[in-house]
Parts: sequence; C-alpha cells; structure tokens
Amino acid sequence: MPERRIYRIASIPADGVGKEVIAAGRQVLDALAELSPVADGGNGPFGFDWTDFPWGSEYYAEHGVMMDPDGLEQLRSYDAIYFGAVGWKNVPDHVSLWGLRLNITQHFDQWANVRPVRFLPGIESPLRKADRTALDWVVVRENSEGEYAGLGGRNLSGRGPGNEVAVQTALFTEKGCERIIRFAFDLARTRAVRKVSSVTKSNAQQYGSVLWDDVFKRVSADYPDVETESVLVDAMSAKFVLHPEDLSVVVASNLFADILSDLGSALAGSLGLAASANLNPERRFPSMFEPVHGSAPDIAGAGISNPVGAIASAALMLDYLGLPAAAHRLESAVESVTAAGCRTRDVGGTAGTREVADAVVEALKLSSVPLQGP
Repeated sequence: MPERRIYRIASIPADGVGKEVIAAGRQVLDALAELSPVADGGNGPFGFDWTDFPWGSEYYAEHGVMMDPDGLEQLRSYDAIYFGAVGWKNVPDHVSLWGLRLNITQHFDQWANVRPVRFLPGIESPLRKADRTALDWVVVRENSEGEYAGLGGRNLSGRGPGNEVAVQTALFTEKGCERIIRFAFDLARTRAVRKVSSVTKSNAQQYGSVLWDDVFKRVSADYPDVETESVLVDAMSAKFVLHPEDLSVVVASNLFADILSDLGSALAGSLGLAASANLNPERRFPSMFEPVHGSAPDIAGAGISNPVGAIASAALMLDYLGLPAAAHRLESAVESVTAAGCRTRDVGGTAGTREVADAVVEALKLSSVPLQGP
C-alpha cells in the first residue's frame, strides 16, 4: 500500500463566522482524506496534520497584537494556510487587517490572488442572463502592491481641527505588474476560452495605470494565442452585469480586483460562495486560502453562515498541494449539494452551516467517480 502523504496545514479561523466555516471546511477535507484512494492511477492516500493558531481579535484583546510577534516564523514551515475571516468591533478594521491577514500576505509575498466566479446549480443569480448562458470567469488580483501597499501617512494635525492631511500612495512597479499579468496569461492558457481582460483607470491615473497598460501590451505580445482587451474599471463594472459571457480571466490591481471580485460573487448569488487563493507562485513561502465574505458579526455564532466559500477555498488548496483530482471531486460534491436544494439562508435556503458540510461529506461518500491522477 502506498504511504499516506500528510500535508501540514496552519489553521487560522480568526474572527466571527471564520471559526464556523473553517470548522466546516476542515470536516469536509478530513472526510475527503479518509476517502483518498490507493488504486493505481489515483492520487494515492493523503491526510492533513492541522495546527490551530488562536490569532485574531480575541487574541488582540488579551495580548494587544493580532498575532504572535514571531508568528510569521511559526507559519513559514507549513504546506499551506487555511484562513477564516478577520474583523471585530473591539479592533479598528485597519488594525485587524494589517495586523493579521495583510501581515501574512505581504511578508510571504503572496502576490497572486485568485478569485473564481462560479455559478452553482440550484442557486439563483440576480442576472437573468445566468439562466440561459454558461458563465464562468476568474479574477486575478495583484496582491502585493497597488493601492494596498500601505504607503502614505497622516500629517499636519498640529495645525488644528480640520487641517489634517492624509496621503495614500498606490505603488505600481514594472516587476509587480509584469509578474501578475504573466500569471493571468498563463492561467488563460489552461482555460477553454483563452482571453485576458486587463482593468485599469488610465484615463485618470496617468502614472500607475498607464505603466500597467504599457506592461500589459508588452507582455501580450508573448501570448499570441490569447485574446486580449483593456477596459476601464467603470466600464468593466458594467460589463460584469451586461456582458459577463465575454469574460474568462480578468486581471487588475489590488483595489480594482478586490471590488470586481466581490461584484462577481454577488452576481453568482452571494458573497458566501466566494473562494480565494493568496499564492506565492515561487513557493518560497506557504500560500493562504480563504473565503472572502468577511467575519459577519451580525450572524456569528448562529450556525447559519454559508460554508461554500470556505469549502471552495479548500478545493483551491487541494489543487495547490498537487491534488487536482481531489479538488475536482470536492467541487463536484458542492455542486450536487446545491443542486439538491441544501442551501443556507443567504442563497434562499434554510440549512445551517453544519448541515451543508454534512451534505457535502455525504455527497463525497456517494460519489462513484474514482479520483484520477493529476
């Protein structure tokens, strides 16, 4: 019998519903691992060695920091990070975000953020076009610089009330633009529709956005087999609604892709469905996988949060770990569950978080499709 491969995963549920959806995702992943085959042609048996980290806003209340001072060093040796959500009323949002999530993504150079937009069976989309058109695209977000580089400051408060000045600087480097744009083109080559849509605001942001446009044009010459377009962010927002069938891979800066990916998930039915991967493609550091819905304090603890985003993020993690067949099987299980009507309240159902997770586990057990090799 082949030796079971064990993947060391750092689990950081953090705040609010993050605790609930990460628990659901871990339940599903552990069930899938138990079902991992040993037959020839399969991925072989695998499992997960979980380590829990208590960091987040509760940790901040006790220690005055969102994570251990040596937290990054603790995380460095793991195969991947499974993250919940950050944010709570006892910590200012910019403190909680920069103290934990952005602290990890920035220092581990997780420069490629991938956010698929998937329309699941059984879930109603506000787009009428989704009823008759196959829609499937992915947003690739530059995840290390741009508008979230953290450059700037607040000054001149000493001049008295009303006179303070805040400067927020967006950072665009040629290297940063090129690596995320090439990543998008390489991803497009793996999809049925080979197309990359670049999004900027170069008519108003004449430095950073124009540099991005110039790099996009230069890089596109190396991919003659991939269709391209350059679209202003306001026009792309309209295109997400009016002509989403034209989309395959959408690449944009940190801020624009953040907003557009949330719009895409809302069009698919709910932010609770949205998955993401924060990747260090060179694998010098572990990558991090998380749903994008936030900590949702209004429903935290009620057991009604949607775990699909966390489970879909787990599928992205499986693919990253070299288990694409297992990832596909998990995605298929989610589709069968939503098609059967097991849905949480945000997508018109009555099921709770645990109920959906249990249904996905049962779908995995009932699946008669064997896991195939990569």
